[in-house]
Amino acid sequence: MNQWSKIKQFIFPQTCILCAASDGGELAICTDCLHDLPWHKAERCPQCGLTSTHHQICGACLKNPPAFDATHALFRYAFPVDAMLKRYKYQHQLVMAEALGTLMAQALMNQPQPDLIIPMPLHSQRLQQRGFNQSLEISRVIAKQLHIKLDYQSCVRTRFSAPQASLPFKERISNMRGAFACEQRFDGLHIALVDDVMTTGASLNELAKTLKQAGAGRVECWVVARTL
Repeated sequence: MNQWSKIKQFIFPQTCILCAASDGGELAICTDCLHDLPWHKAERCPQCGLTSTHHQICGACLKNPPAFDATHALFRYAFPVDAMLKRYKYQHQLVMAEALGTLMAQALMNQPQPDLIIPMPLHSQRLQQRGFNQSLEISRVIAKQLHIKLDYQSCVRTRFSAPQASLPFKERISNMRGAFACEQRFDGLHIALVDDVMTTGASLNELAKTLKQAGAGRVECWVVARTL
């Protein structure tokens, strides 16, 4: 923590966004609440992020390999992270972007760094409804802290469709089919896709597939929370 950060914390103490304690610190999350968050520490499949013995690639990924090559999830999608993300996404509590982006950057700083970060695109109509792209705001923080180039313009969502969360699992793949387009080549690049929640992975898989078709060499999913 630099000197200016210490001064700001002394003059403008942050209240914890989870328990309202006065010692929220720079992340606005107190030490006790941070400790109690549902960190995704279980043995997991390195490709899809679901539980897998000894961190081996799971049977589902071996049978039907996704277009993305790896998944890094910070949390399990469980309380209170699920409530935090809903408040962030639907109640415009943008302070959470800084906290979640910083925690993700800290967790990923020792991983092989990608050439590019691409946030999950929103369709223009959805962006107009919501007012901001939640994945982009988190991506800005990660990109700044890890010194990775951020590209939020080259890939677009071309089809306005029902929100994935409103659909049964079996319909999510067809809902995403052909939903993205890339307006440039990414030949040989290592790309990290950032999203808030990964459930079935249909959206991330379709975007990864589009990027691979545009020449990307490796595509990873960096998500705040993984539904298990």
